[in-house]
Amino acid sequence: MFEKTLLLNDSLRKQLKNPLGILVVGTFDKCNDHLKSTIAKKPPSLILVGDTVSRNALQAGIYPDVIIIDNKEMRHNSPSAATLGDRKQFGLLNTPGSINAAAWTVIDQSIKVGNSSVIVDGEEDLLVLVVIAVAPVGSLVVYGQPKEGIVLVNVTLAKKKEVVDLLGRMDTTSTSV
Repeated sequence: MFEKTLLLNDSLRKQLKNPLGILVVGTFDKCNDHLKSTIAKKPPSLILVGDTVSRNALQAGIYPDVIIIDNKEMRHNSPSAATLGDRKQFGLLNTPGSINAAAWTVIDQSIKVGNSSVIVDGEEDLLVLVVIAVAPVGSLVVYGQPKEGIVLVNVTLAKKKEVVDLLGRMDTTSTSV
């Protein structure tokens, strides 16, 4: 969708600290119980972004279609986010504070393949925007909100438009939508 690497700017950094969806506050158990009841509605895809949310969901018996991790939690090395097992693995280089142009293809492929993991060399935080932009309508995207809980984003056409508008406000030398 975007041809160049996108860079986070200060105005968006502040805005993106706010949840993009429903914030579920509480313990890992409380968050995962809420997630289990939400996925009972069978979204077309369940995509988890982040090491902590992925590890905790898998330990709770929640099996997402896609996991996107960087093997870091709160900027510190973390134990493997999950036993990746027989998942198809994709690699992606993505420096902190950016969205690498290759992210669009890698994330789109991982969603189409399903039962996959994207292992990011760098930082995965901003990739939630790419996930929302490319995931099928009706999908559920889940990411962690540090020191609070998890955020559940129902992918709708309106949410996709909101995210594409945010992406369009990121810094870059040349983009096309």
